[in-house]
Amino acid sequence: MPLFKDLWGEKRGLKSIFLGSPNPNFGIQNSATIGISYKRGSKSPIIGKNSVIRSNTVIYDDVKIGNNFKTGHNVLIREKTTIGNNVLVGTNAVVEGNCKIGSNVSIQSNVYVPTDSLIEDYVFIGPCACFTNDRYPIRVDYELEGPVIREGASIGANSTFLSGIEVGEGAMVAAGAIVTRNVPPFYLAIGAPARLKPLPTQFNVLNKIK
Repeated sequence: MPLFKDLWGEKRGLKSIFLGSPNPNFGIQNSATIGISYKRGSKSPIIGKNSVIRSNTVIYDDVKIGNNFKTGHNVLIREKTTIGNNVLVGTNAVVEGNCKIGSNVSIQSNVYVPTDSLIEDYVFIGPCACFTNDRYPIRVDYELEGPVIREGASIGANSTFLSGIEVGEGAMVAAGAIVTRNVPPFYLAIGAPARLKPLPTQFNVLNKIK
């Protein structure tokens, strides 16, 4: 295979720059870019078996992804992110660097996940949900703090979160909610700003995402 130099002058095979290393266990559609070098010495991403990477998706170096991973189109996954098994990341979703996503997670289209986020197993995130990690953008020095979404939580479409919010195990966030404080386990956050109340008994179960 012909060798070419990346932005850092390091030699890589052509497929390592544009399509990732050949792997018969997953499919990559045309114009997907697997393995963006962001610093000298960064390592090609590791992607598990039976995965589907759709067109215009970009995955940076130093990313580790489990089996049965699927993307929509135009997905961006930045460096130092780890993703478990059986995860869907929908069209136009962005996962910034240094994030950890568990297994059996469904992230729908147009979701924004900032740096330093933690999303545990069996989490559902609806379309256009927006998480943040900077409480006072630009104005003052602030240590970036992404969200923590605990196991089995459900996040409604078009909801927005201030930085550092924790959503507890099994909790639900209603569509369009603006979440400004932590959501306890098995609570509902609804409204703008979100009000908190216990979930009805029939919803006190964790998600079952396969």
